Amino acid sequence: MCETKREALLKEAIEIVTKNRNAEYGEPEQNFFLISAFWSEYLNIPVSSQDVAIMMALLKIARLKANKSHHDSMVDVAGYMACLAELAE
Repeated sequence: MCETKREALLKEAIEIVTKNRNAEYGEPEQNFFLISAFWSEYLNIPVSSQDVAIMMALLKIARLKANKSHHDSMVDVAGYMACLAELAE
């Protein structure tokens, strides 16, 4: 059976959020917590780890507005939403 583009994109996102990025940046939960602490301090308002995942996805969506076929941004959005699913627990 031939793999669809959807399946390929989601498999790539799985690989990135479970292996590649973890090796470079650590576990997403820890990384998003650190980002939320920096953003909270800088903005002087509370920012949660979940907010970080959503805002990072929005950044990628803004980039997709300029280039709707940018594959890496699509993969990243899927990855951020997968991380959000874990952070929301």
